Order: sequence, then C-alpha cells, then structure tokens
Amino acid sequence: MSSKLIVVKVGTASLTNKDGTPNIELMEKLVDQIAQAIKQGNKIVFVTSGAVAAGLAELEIPKKPNDIVFQQVCAATGQSIIMSTYRQLFKKHGLKVAQILLTAEDLSNRASYLHVCDVLETALQLGIVPIINENDVTSTEELVPVTKGYEINFSDNDILSVLVANALEATLVVILSNVDGLYTMHPKKRDAKLIQTVEKVTPKLKCEIEGKSRLGRGGMKTKLKAAEIATTSGVPLVIANSQKENVLLDILAGKQNGTYFKPQERLPSIKRWIAYGASVKGQIFVNEGAKKAILQGASLLPVGVTKITGTFNEGDVISLVDQNSVEFAKGNPNYSSAEINVIKGLKTSQIKKALGYIRRKEVIARKNICIVK
Repeated sequence: MSSKLIVVKVGTASLTNKDGTPNIELMEKLVDQIAQAIKQGNKIVFVTSGAVAAGLAELEIPKKPNDIVFQQVCAATGQSIIMSTYRQLFKKHGLKVAQILLTAEDLSNRASYLHVCDVLETALQLGIVPIINENDVTSTEELVPVTKGYEINFSDNDILSVLVANALEATLVVILSNVDGLYTMHPKKRDAKLIQTVEKVTPKLKCEIEGKSRLGRGGMKTKLKAAEIATTSGVPLVIANSQKENVLLDILAGKQNGTYFKPQERLPSIKRWIAYGASVKGQIFVNEGAKKAILQGASLLPVGVTKITGTFNEGDVISLVDQNSVEFAKGNPNYSSAEINVIKGLKTSQIKKALGYIRRKEVIARKNICIVK
C-alpha cells in the first residue's frame, strides 16, 4: 500500500459512553488502527471530539448546558482527560502525541494558517501523531453577535478536519461516526438505504439530508458540508461507522466502506484558503459589469465597487456580492474597507489622488478571487 497523508476525524458519539465518559475500548480500537496505518508508512493527522462530553461527566453535570462559557469550562476540564487517555493508548505502540488546539482566527490569518501547516508537517516528520481539536476554551465566535458581513470559517470538528486536510494537501479525509455513512433518508427509517458513492454534493442532496447527533455539535448536514469543502478542493472523503471492525484499515486498503465522496479538480492552495480556510470579514458589493468580468476571469477594479459592509483589513477574506445581494465569489483584497470606501466607483487613475498613494490598481487581483459555485 502506498504512503498517504490522511486526516482522521472521530466524533463524540464514537468515543464516549452514554454518560459522556470516555469509552476506553472504542478509543483503544481506533488508536490500534491508527498505529497500524502509521506502521504501514502512512502519516495520520487525528481530529478528535469528546472534550465537552468528558468534562460534563467529570463535573457530574446531567446534561449539556446552554451557557457557552459553562460549556467552555467543560471543554477545558475534558481536554486533559481525553488527551491523557490518548497518550497512554498511543504509548503502547511506541508513538508520541501532540495536542493542537485551533480557533477560527488561527486559520483566518494567512501567516498563522501557514505557520499551523509548518507545525503539523514538522510533527509528522518527527513521527508524532498530531491530535487536533477546536479550542473551545478561547474561541469566542459563539459568544458575540455576528456582525453584518462576518462569517466564521468553522464551528465544528467535521469542518475543521477538512480545513486541515486542505491546508496539508491531504490524500484523504475519513470521518468516523456512529452511522454507516450517508443514507437516502434518516437511517432509522425503514426505507433508508446507504449511499455508497457520491459523485458530487449538489444543492438537492443537501436539502434532503437530516439528523442531529446527541452529544456532539455535528450532524449529517455538517458532514455533508465537510464533504463538499473537501471534494471541491480536490480531496476525497469517506464517512463510515467507527465501530465496524478494522474500518479505518479497510478504507485505507481500498475496500468499500461507508460513503465515498469523489474529489473534484484540486484548487490552487491560495484559493483553497480563500474559499474555505478563512473567516469572511465583510462584503464588497459590485455592479453587474464587474460581476460579469470577474466570472470571466478578470480582477475587481474600484470602478466596479458600489458598497461595502463590515470592517476588514488588507489581506482579510471578504465576500463578493452582486446587486441582488447574492454572494458569487470570495477574495483577498489589496485595500482595507476604509480605503475601498474612499476609492469605490473611481477609475484606476484616480486612486492616488483620492488616497494619496496607490498600493495596487486592483481592489482584488484575479489570482486572489475564488468563484463560489
């Protein structure tokens, strides 16, 4: 079997008992498979859930509280429990682990995004198993009202796993859940059938999916969104049941297991980050002529800009919106929102007079625009 870089994500329901305590038997079976896959020459990045549930159990709280800060305390309590368990299980195989906690802002800032990649790649080169989770303790996106034009890049480990896969140009993403894969309807319904292969994630397919997990934040809708991000970026993804014997090893061996999502053409790295890695910090509204030119491969010039919402800096990711308020692209601007408000509607030759300087003639260069399909 050829060496691969695989991102493996496991959900809360696949790691814990009904009361939220870690299910050591399930965790050990998963670790054994990851260790075996590494011994076969693969590199594994492991994205794990379960911290909040483990914290709830440790603190003897009967159900998941609605209070966000309280959930963060539970996450902080549960993180050490989950990690200490993994450390002991991987140690049996002579493998060391590294805990990596990420927030939305870690991936939204381009320099930080690249630094995260360097850290993960170095850990893998050293033979360390990176164990990733969203940093629930310091992540504040859910604590504050979302301002107009602002959109966070992830709020769930399913999405986080594919963003990491995009960053590392992984060979495959495997999402292990408590269901066998994607079904034609809710798996508990009598007529539900497992979909073995998905050629493309379509709007129709997304509308048909339902389901919500018991202790985790994810559900099949989120997993489908993760599959859409991965496959449109050129990375195949599999959703499978974590409790099936040797499920991960079978998938890596090419055996049919769960639901396989076929990859599309791989996007360039900068466009993968623009499209999915970064939080959207604002919106630039453009006229019909500018939209048409952008869709044909042109840059965005000041003359095509009609309105700005949100506050953003040069280099942040923004949404490009048409006159009907429909997003059609994302981009990485050369100017801040304040600067664009000054030069919007102007010709290129007028930028220097309006601002006193000219950084670039384009508001957004075409290489830094990703069309949203």
